[in-house]
Amino acid sequence: MSGHSKFANIKHKKEKNDAARGKIFTVIGREIAVAVKEGGPDPANNSKLRDVIAKAKANNMPNDTIERGIKKAAGDVNSVNYVSATYEGYGPNGTAIIVDTLTDNKNRTAANVRNAFTKGKGNIGTQGCVSFMFDRKGQIIIDKEECDMDPDDLMMTALDVGAEDFSEEDDSFEIITDPDSFSEVRQALEDAGIPMASAEVTMIPQNYVELTDEQDITNINRILDLLDEDDDVQQVYHNWSE
Repeated sequence: MSGHSKFANIKHKKEKNDAARGKIFTVIGREIAVAVKEGGPDPANNSKLRDVIAKAKANNMPNDTIERGIKKAAGDVNSVNYVSATYEGYGPNGTAIIVDTLTDNKNRTAANVRNAFTKGKGNIGTQGCVSFMFDRKGQIIIDKEECDMDPDDLMMTALDVGAEDFSEEDDSFEIITDPDSFSEVRQALEDAGIPMASAEVTMIPQNYVELTDEQDITNINRILDLLDEDDDVQQVYHNWSE
């Protein structure tokens, strides 16, 4: 494990303004639509939908908004069909960036992603050009302030239900799982009453790149900000050590 905690970044995202929160709700809404189309509207029989609902609640999405999204996706056969696409490329000083998208217009999305890289002096690469530098894992972050369990007990609980790794940071605990067992582990922790600040399948960098040049830092922030503003972009992974 790198020991690189995402918790500060998660807290920062949650404390963003209403426009950013709206973007998060848009992202999760699309994930709900895709999960319902793939596995039906009943969370009891759809583990992917259960995971998205847990993500929605962790991001303070209201229950009625979640339920409306599920009903809309289940009841409207003519609703938008979202297609997933992943882009890989390089930011300043060889930083690696992966962009996951869900879109109803791949041409628009490809142009927007390319524009974000170009404006930040980066470039899009071919499929697979940087993804080998990341490990696909389930990642669960627990805020120490929200969890009163003894760390050793929490670790044993996590490992007993199938987690691969457990680490402690200053302000949080990080639980890592195999992506295939993520749903099972997340559900078991939820059933045990353990509060989760974040729970998702993600791409974790094997190594991090430090940027010291101010222009490089400005450029990578430009790329990340433009991608963050794009509703088609679901998730961005990078190996910049912020």
